[in-house]
Amino acid sequence: MKSSFQGWRARAGGALAGLSTALMGAAAWASDRLGEPTPGGIDLQPGVSPLRHEAIFFHNVILLPIITLITIFVLILLVIVMVRFNKRANPVPAKFSHNTTLEVAWTLIPVLILVFISIFSFRLLFAYNDMPKPDVTIKAVGYQWYWGYEYPDHKIGEYVSNILPEDKAKAQGVPFRLAVTDPIVVPVNKVVRVQVTGADVIHAFAVPAFGIITDAIPGRLNETWFKAEKVGTYYGNCRELCGVDHAFMPIAVKVVTQPEFDAWVASKGGTVPGAAPAAAPPPAAASVAPNAAAAGTPAAATSPVNPAAPAPATPEPKAPAAATPAPKAPAAAN
Repeated sequence: MKSSFQGWRARAGGALAGLSTALMGAAAWASDRLGEPTPGGIDLQPGVSPLRHEAIFFHNVILLPIITLITIFVLILLVIVMVRFNKRANPVPAKFSHNTTLEVAWTLIPVLILVFISIFSFRLLFAYNDMPKPDVTIKAVGYQWYWGYEYPDHKIGEYVSNILPEDKAKAQGVPFRLAVTDPIVVPVNKVVRVQVTGADVIHAFAVPAFGIITDAIPGRLNETWFKAEKVGTYYGNCRELCGVDHAFMPIAVKVVTQPEFDAWVASKGGTVPGAAPAAAPPPAAASVAPNAAAAGTPAAATSPVNPAAPAPATPEPKAPAAATPAPKAPAAAN
């Protein structure tokens, strides 16, 4: 009797622990962090891109209900089998070995379920591969163990992004092992194309808030895209086991406004594609000829024959020649 009571007490304690965990998980679910993992979270990380929204819809609305229903159905079947067809309840086994209707049902129903899932799966797969016209192109190269980024359209050469040291991460109030020294910077509500490759071994470029993950394979250029809908900083990391420091090559994407992005491009020594060239200074005003000013002739005077042609300048009056002195009279003779 004592053993039975202890068993019930243990089960009750387990149930309370499970309930408290579920409540804490629900609280974390209600306050999921944007762009980074949520401690104790039980849901997918919130998304800020169209691809992520579609992926979450596919999981939460299509896959999760179907998986839940199938699990409950199988559980009910197991309970029925254990209760009705055990040796005590059914000592004489049945003699039949086939049921055509049942066999057709358990073959056809899973096929129909898979066909239904494939409709949404193919639509999501097409969205990932149907990239709109990109506004920004970034080349991401995976190294052991850091990332290098290049903006070919903005004439920004490759720069290195390392993990931010722990002391600096704490001083800046950013998550350690997710924050980096030099993040990717992109404008908000713009289509960003990411071309991904590896320099040494296979890496993987992944940012959960954008719903993207792409392998970085040496000798091959893969690409993906996203369109961030909110300003902020979003973290990811390498998702392919690439060596001893695999956990130390995070990804940080800083989404800013277009003016802030243009200023960042200028700070990196790059140029904004399609930007209007600087306006040329206005030509210097023509100076008035001194002789015209001295003569009192307007500089904008026009010819009476052709009003569009300037009139010839009036010549300056010449000064009168000096008078020739009269010849002296000859001296009188003595």
